Amino acid sequence: MKLQALTPPTPLFFFFFFTTLLFYPTESTQPPYACDSSQPSTSSYPFCKTALPIDQRVQDLVSRLTLDEKISQLVNSAPPIPRLGIPSYEWWSEALHGVADVGKGINLYGTISNATSFPQVILTAASFNEHLWYRIGQVIGTEARALYNAGQATGMTFWAPNINIFRDPRWGRGQETPGEDPLVVGKYAVSYVRGVQGDSFEGGKLKVGGRLQASACCKHFTAYDLDNWKSVTRFGFDARVSEQDLADTYQPPFKSCVQQGQASGIMCAYNRVNGVPSCADYNLLTKVARGQWDFHGYITSDCDAVSIIRDVQGYAKTPEDAVGDVLKAGMDVNCGSYLKDHTKSAVQQKKLDVSEIDRALRNLFSIRMRLGLFDGSPLKQPYGNIGPDQACSKEHQALALEAAQDGIVLLKNSGRLLPLPKSKAISLAVIGPNANASETLLGNYHGRPCKSITPLKALQGYAKYTNYEAGCDTVKCPQATIDKAVEAAKAADYVVLIMGLDQSQEREAHDRRHLGLPGKQQELISSVSKAAKKPVILVILSGGPVDITPAKYDKKIGGIFWAGYPGEAGGIALAEIIFGDHNPGGRLPVTWYTQDYVKIPMTDMRMRPDTKTGYPGRTYRFYKGGNVYDFGFGLSYSNYIYEFASAIAQNKLYLNESSISSKVKSSDSGRFRLVPDLSEEFCEKKKFPVRVAVKNHGEMIGKHPVLLFVGQKNPNNGSPMKQLVGFKSVILSAGERAELEFILNPCEHLSHANEGGLMVVEEGSYFLQVGDVEYPLDIIV
Repeated sequence: MKLQALTPPTPLFFFFFFTTLLFYPTESTQPPYACDSSQPSTSSYPFCKTALPIDQRVQDLVSRLTLDEKISQLVNSAPPIPRLGIPSYEWWSEALHGVADVGKGINLYGTISNATSFPQVILTAASFNEHLWYRIGQVIGTEARALYNAGQATGMTFWAPNINIFRDPRWGRGQETPGEDPLVVGKYAVSYVRGVQGDSFEGGKLKVGGRLQASACCKHFTAYDLDNWKSVTRFGFDARVSEQDLADTYQPPFKSCVQQGQASGIMCAYNRVNGVPSCADYNLLTKVARGQWDFHGYITSDCDAVSIIRDVQGYAKTPEDAVGDVLKAGMDVNCGSYLKDHTKSAVQQKKLDVSEIDRALRNLFSIRMRLGLFDGSPLKQPYGNIGPDQACSKEHQALALEAAQDGIVLLKNSGRLLPLPKSKAISLAVIGPNANASETLLGNYHGRPCKSITPLKALQGYAKYTNYEAGCDTVKCPQATIDKAVEAAKAADYVVLIMGLDQSQEREAHDRRHLGLPGKQQELISSVSKAAKKPVILVILSGGPVDITPAKYDKKIGGIFWAGYPGEAGGIALAEIIFGDHNPGGRLPVTWYTQDYVKIPMTDMRMRPDTKTGYPGRTYRFYKGGNVYDFGFGLSYSNYIYEFASAIAQNKLYLNESSISSKVKSSDSGRFRLVPDLSEEFCEKKKFPVRVAVKNHGEMIGKHPVLLFVGQKNPNNGSPMKQLVGFKSVILSAGERAELEFILNPCEHLSHANEGGLMVVEEGSYFLQVGDVEYPLDIIV
């Protein structure tokens, strides 16, 4: 099947693009770098010799530093070392969904004053499109390098992506993540990191220790997904996590980020895991990340995470103990000043050996050298030709629009109300506190966007007669001007309600207490929908899921969209989808729970259900309870039909060959094999293809994500009810059919963790599932 391009951006997009382009001043500043060839006194040092291996160059540099100079480099704002010609460096920069000036390393007040602002990650994840994620990473890496070349960056290490599992729907930072599924989160991490760092989509272009376009950092390592719930904060929280849940839920995204993505940075989290602070956990940072996963990069603390080890958690008795704990565990740099203030006294008290400082410095300077910051003028090096014109380019802004279009999820379309007719003669009432709120579109950790078009303004481009009523002053909606909103609804042919949340409701350091709409939003929705001539359209802007059960079953609400926080082009994307210039295809990357889910303590880290206590479990893989919408749910203006074109012969997979030296093991529930006992060669040999046919039975071209799940007929021993094993996005014209191939490795895709944290493949009856179509599969061990 030949993939084809989607229809180009509409005239509405180009109108807004050209009318909102910003003028860039022409003055530029020299980017900071070491080993200036015009300074013979410093450029002659061995650490400036690009022909030498980086490890030799770093060893030479570190050997020249005094103890005070060494200690000065262990914090995020590393000062210059003038006698060696080394400039200052800022490790803290942010680029969660676009280069931002939230950290200290980026300045958006110069030649470049804006950067492309993509949808918040949770919405981008809803596209289930690895290529899109990679391209977003590429743009971020390119614009980051453009800022550096323009002299507006003092660092090229970006503390993104956030790849923690969105375990609890109340988590304020869930919006920053790719959702609740470990496979999706891991694949997002790999695609984003490869794009940012300058690797190819498939990987392999960027060799271990190779030149970086920019540096990506996987955070927050590990089991971090609570910020501030009741009396528990992230600073003091001790996440009690089983080996089983660590192995197949919390750790896999980080393993993928390191091994496949070759991320050059890791951030250790604030919280403790099973009693040990993440940044002081030798097993986590050194044995697992560097040892088992072969991580080559630097490890930073979250900001002030070292100080809380003593001041909040009481894990260390003195500041010097805390410093010794983190450096001996394998951490390299402290966001904050704690290491600058207490490392020398830790050495003097013999709680820390200078060799641990040297080890950290070798990791840090290796990254700076891989970024080309010790090779002379960066403008003469690879990536030196990336100029200011790359920031907010036409292509980059078009990608921001595409990301928003592909992420927005259609949740309801009763009576085919949508799309609305494209007739200038229609009248439209646009109601809601998020209808004209440009800041809400951006989520958190955003920079200064190239442009900002609200949903209201974009919808006005389609309807000549548009009446706007906010209904509430803010999303908190303590009071609602229902009468005015009702009058607007009565007078209009169609009504679009744009409601939901914003950063006042969910953000870093602020978890939600409930899952419903805030204040009197529901009362406003009900009143307006009852008064309208036709069923209304409801749009929810939010990061986390919202219990909209009343709207789901209200016959006066004909259409529902979840639009996340859709970024700078989100208003345009939403309008184009509502009026049919784009066919929605996004699918929910998280389960939408009902309000009673908040009875479960956020502090309970268990993924698996417990029938003895009534604990229902978490995420679609384990949760046994009712919900509003399933993980992976999403409608389209087209109807897609699936069938399994081919899978494994006789529906049986044999893992009982005599050539396997490992023994079959048994438990009360059946027989199984330990994956560590199976050779890599055997696992490769047992891979099998699954071909899925999908046909567009609609009248519009559409980009459609196909999700392949596997499950056990009778799950036991903590195995998931089902789990995602593959996803692909395909573009299909009306009536077109395509076949997609998924390659499954039984050791990877048909396994789960046992109670000891070891991956096992159990004998029994399984099923493959796409949509509502299942294919039976028996595994014999």
